[in-house]
Amino acid sequence: MSILSDRIHNLAESETLAMTQKSRELAAQGFSVINLSIGEPDFDTPEYIKEYAKKAIDDNYSHYTPVPGYQDLREAICRKLKRDNNLTFTPDQIVVSNGAKQSLTNVVLSLINPGDEVIVPTPYWVSYREIIKLAEGKAVYIPAPIEQDFKITPQQLEAAITPKTKLFMFSSPCNPTGSVYTQEELKKLAEVFERHPHVFILADEIYELINFDGGHQSMAQFESIRERVITVNGVSKGFAMTGWRIGYVAAPKEIAKACNKIQGQITSAPSSIAQRATIIAMDQDPKECEDMKAMLEAFRSRRELLLNLLSEIPGFKCNRPQGAFYLFPDISYYFGKSYGETVIQNDSDLAMWLLNCAHVALVGGSAFGDPNCIRFSYATSNENLIEAAKRIKIWLAKLK
Repeated sequence: MSILSDRIHNLAESETLAMTQKSRELAAQGFSVINLSIGEPDFDTPEYIKEYAKKAIDDNYSHYTPVPGYQDLREAICRKLKRDNNLTFTPDQIVVSNGAKQSLTNVVLSLINPGDEVIVPTPYWVSYREIIKLAEGKAVYIPAPIEQDFKITPQQLEAAITPKTKLFMFSSPCNPTGSVYTQEELKKLAEVFERHPHVFILADEIYELINFDGGHQSMAQFESIRERVITVNGVSKGFAMTGWRIGYVAAPKEIAKACNKIQGQITSAPSSIAQRATIIAMDQDPKECEDMKAMLEAFRSRRELLLNLLSEIPGFKCNRPQGAFYLFPDISYYFGKSYGETVIQNDSDLAMWLLNCAHVALVGGSAFGDPNCIRFSYATSNENLIEAAKRIKIWLAKLK
């Protein structure tokens, strides 16, 4: 009998973190590994944010903070939501957490009882599935294949809702696909939710600032469902602050209060210094901030580069993502092909084969709910992308 709980046995390891670890192990053995598996900007945190953090240390912000975060930070987040999203919140509706992953977990644990259904469009971010498991909810997946630009339709949503549905959970821009829901697409989904007042909506907007083809659209903009929308965001992606671990929830007061209660028993507040640094980040207008604009343009250029590179590899079928920093091509063309004694049965086989042979780390689409695909992160240099595509093309050509 195992000494560990059923909960931990039922929980899967994060496939993205696992692939990153495997690539580090190969690199430690002396191999030149190009890691395209991790969802992290390769930029450094802007200087003005770091300076604000240094000042916070000198000003002795080294004590416990309120569980939901400093009052002035929550006020700054409210200003950001009004400026960028035209959403009106008060500080008591904001809970600042140790990264957006904790924010998402706080919300799900606050809302979901055992057996409650949570609708998740597929592909989805890896941790959605496991967070729902922790809450003992039941995930209901809606497939959105590449032919739909990885976005669900209102008809699919309507068909998935049952009396047991408690929550709808999605991201836009999306990890792993980079797909972005337009205002009209969100409006049509909102019209479905209007007919089902028992369903809450959890909108993961962590990639908001990496949006190539127009302004970001928030689900909470629709007044008819606003009181059921919980928005999660943070500073990891848009401000290159992954290690600072700051995410936040903007929610109806009852849900924010519940998230605060859970967080108070698990982690309390995030780092005081990271919170102070986030204040200056929240006060940056993305339309005017040069650092943010430069990072966005770099990701846009890399998207074009990688799309062109992958178009030269037989069997890769790509959509054109509008945001984030991922490509999620369909690679099912290679299933059943072999090289020597190695047979590629599925996406995981292909990802592992490319890691071991081409020394390029990718994540199989099964981790995100779509086993026909594989995820590329282009949050790295042009040189790395060119070399990675070259290696992949060479090794895939060996499969017959």
